[in-house]
Amino acid sequence: MDPKPPVPPFTPETAAQKVRMAEDAWNSRDPDRVALVYTEDTRWRNRAEFPVGREQVRAFLQRKWARELDYRLIKELWAVSGHRIAVRFAYEWHDDSGQWYRSYGNENWEFNELGYMQRRYASINDLPIKPEDRKFHWPLGRRPDDHPSLSDLGL
Repeated sequence: MDPKPPVPPFTPETAAQKVRMAEDAWNSRDPDRVALVYTEDTRWRNRAEFPVGREQVRAFLQRKWARELDYRLIKELWAVSGHRIAVRFAYEWHDDSGQWYRSYGNENWEFNELGYMQRRYASINDLPIKPEDRKFHWPLGRRPDDHPSLSDLGL
């Protein structure tokens, strides 16, 4: 496997770069693209699901984005040490009935020496919101560089 820079051990700067790269990939809502940053034997905890391996992750993401429509995500570095990065995030989406949600969470990531994520542990809470309470209004895809961060938005 080719390295996925930046690779550990991470500095605050390279960890922030890795976080933004993850955010950009997830905002693509492309399960094939996203799955490629995880090791073949990656292990996850995401709410009540525990995917193991890249193929289970890909299937999980396909189900997720079929259910979470117009998904827009912001991630922010929380802490970094060696091969590990802690992230906080929020994303907005709506279900097929049109109900909007803001989902808040934290992730703990662990990377192998080549920069692939081998562990991802996520804790997530969903808050129903009114459409007028949405804060993430960029066109679907990558968050623009000038869009406020979670901290800027008071989230």
